[in-house]
Amino acid sequence: MKYILSTILITTLFSCNNTPNNNAKKDNKKTDKQNAIESILLEDSSVLQMPIMVERIKKIKEVLQQKIPIILLDSLNEEATLAQQIAINNPKFCENLFDKKTHQSFRNEVFNVYEARPQETNNLQGKVYKVELYNYALNLTTTALVNISNKQVISTTTLAQTQPDIPIHLKNIALQIALNNNEVIKALGYKPSEKEALMSNTKTALNNTKCERSLHLCVAPTFLKEGKALWAIVDLTDYKIVGIRWTNTGTSEADTRISEKKLKFDKIMECYCKKVTLLQKQNWKLNYVITTSDGLRISEVTYNNTLIINNAKIVDWHVGYSNTDGFGYSDAVGCPEFSQAAVVAVSEPRVSDIVEGGKTIGFALEQNFSSEQWPVPCNYNYLQRFEFYTDGKFKAAAASLGRGCGNNGTYRPVFRIAFTGSQNNFSEWQHNAWQQWNTEQWTLPNPTTAYTKEGYLYKIYNDKNKGFYVEPNRGQFSDNSRGDNAYMYITKQHFDKDEGEKDLVTIGPCCNTDYKQGPEKFIEPKPESIVNTDIVVWYVPQMKNDDTKGKEYCWAESYLQNGVYKTKVYPCISGAMFVPIKK
Repeated sequence: MKYILSTILITTLFSCNNTPNNNAKKDNKKTDKQNAIESILLEDSSVLQMPIMVERIKKIKEVLQQKIPIILLDSLNEEATLAQQIAINNPKFCENLFDKKTHQSFRNEVFNVYEARPQETNNLQGKVYKVELYNYALNLTTTALVNISNKQVISTTTLAQTQPDIPIHLKNIALQIALNNNEVIKALGYKPSEKEALMSNTKTALNNTKCERSLHLCVAPTFLKEGKALWAIVDLTDYKIVGIRWTNTGTSEADTRISEKKLKFDKIMECYCKKVTLLQKQNWKLNYVITTSDGLRISEVTYNNTLIINNAKIVDWHVGYSNTDGFGYSDAVGCPEFSQAAVVAVSEPRVSDIVEGGKTIGFALEQNFSSEQWPVPCNYNYLQRFEFYTDGKFKAAAASLGRGCGNNGTYRPVFRIAFTGSQNNFSEWQHNAWQQWNTEQWTLPNPTTAYTKEGYLYKIYNDKNKGFYVEPNRGQFSDNSRGDNAYMYITKQHFDKDEGEKDLVTIGPCCNTDYKQGPEKFIEPKPESIVNTDIVVWYVPQMKNDDTKGKEYCWAESYLQNGVYKTKVYPCISGAMFVPIKK
C-alpha cells in the first residue's frame, strides 16, 4: 500500500509549519484549527539507522526466510513457550502466513501468550493458553486456544482489520522512535526522557495516513507541556513517525504533583481475573470476572431462576479527538497484569444497593479501570456498571471520568450483550407500531425519532413474547447524563465461531464518526436472518466531553483540600435500560 496524502492536506499542513511549533504552543487556548495547523505529517527514514531498528530489521529479514515466518516472543516461561510452539505448528493457525498468489512471506509476529481466563476455557480439562498472532500485511489477528496438557490446539479465530495489544518490546521501539525524532524534540524544545512518555502502548489512528482506520499498527507516545499534550504517532508497521499533533488538556496546578497510584495488582489478579465470582442478591444470580481486554464480564445471569443473559461486557473504548483530523485512542480495559490493556482495573469490583425514597429497589455491580497517573492529562478513568432491579429490569452502563488527552474528545464504549434463547426476535418502534427486523443491521436515532409513551425504542422477545423493552438513555435517568445518541447493532449469535464470546482484540478504530465502530464486521457484507434465533445486542453510545467551567462533562480536575490534592470528576454516564415485557 502506498503512502497517500491528499494534495490539499499536504499543502495546508506543511505550508503552515514554517514557524517552529515551540514558538506557538505556549498559548493554551488555541482552537482545534490552530492545533491542526501546528500538526506535522511526515515520513521519517532516519529511524532505520537507529541501533534498535538495525537489530529489528535484521531479525525480520531472517524470519521472512524461515519455513514458518513468525517472529516469536522471547523470555516466556516454559508453559507459554510450549503453547507458542504448539500454535505455530498448527496448520489452521498458520494459514495466513503467505501471500496465496506469490507465496511470499507476510510479516507475522506473536504479540501475546498468556494463560486463558475462565470465561474462555468453558471448563475444559487441562491447562489452556491463549496465543495471539498479528499479520502486519493483512492487518489481521489470529488467536489460538492451546491445551498444553495434551499439546493440542482447541480452536483458532481469525479477525480481519483487528490488532492485538502490543508487547513490551514494540512499546520500547515506539518510544525510541518518538524520543529521537527531530520534530518531537523541536516541538517540545528539548529531548524528552522515557519517563515522560504516556500512553505509548495504546493503539491510535491519524486520518490521511496509513494509520487511518487502523490499516497499520500505530501507537502514540504522548508528552505533556504547559497545559498541552504532544502526540507522536508512530507507525509500527513501517517504523516511522507519521505525524505529531498538539491538543489542549486544560490547566491544573496539581497535575505535575500527583503521586502515582499504587494499584492492588496481586489481589485483583488472584481474586477477580483468575477466578469467576458468583453473586446472588435480590432474586438475581450471576457470575462475573475481569477479562484481559473486555472489561468486567457478567455471565449466566438469572432472575427468579430464569436465565436471561448469556454474557455481557464492553469490548472497546473508542476515544476520538477531532471530527476533521480523525485521531485518538482505541483503549482496551482489563486485568492489570498478563494483558496489554492500556487502562487497567485499579480496585476490587463493588456491589452496592440502589435506594430510592428510602427503599432498596435494586443493586449495582461496578468496576473502575484507570491509567496509572490519572487525573493527570492523557490518563483515563472508566467506570463500568451493571444495575439489577427487584422488578426484573437491568441496565448496562459505562462512564468516562475524564480527563483524557484533549478537551474535544468523543467517547464511544462498545457494549456487547448476548441474550439467552434460540427463538429471539428484535423490533424497533416506528410509525406508532413495532416493526420487526428480519436481518442483521444497525440504526442510529435522530432528534425526530419517535419513542413509545414509556420511552422504549426497541424490544427483544421470543416466540412467547417474553423478553425486554430497550429504553435508550436520553438524559431521563437522573444521573446528569446528556443522552447517548447510541448506535444499535443486532447480530446473529454463532456458537461455531468466535464473534466476541471470548475476549476480543480491538475490533474498531478509535476515530470513525460513522457506524463503523466494530460490530458492523459481524454484519457485512451479507447480513443474516435474525428471525427466531440467538441474537447479540451491540450498543455504542457517543459522549462528547467538555471542560467549560460550570458545564464540565467527561472531565476531571485536581484541587487542594486540607492541604492535600483531591480529584473532582464530572462523569458522562451512558447505557440503556432493559425492562421486562409484562403480559
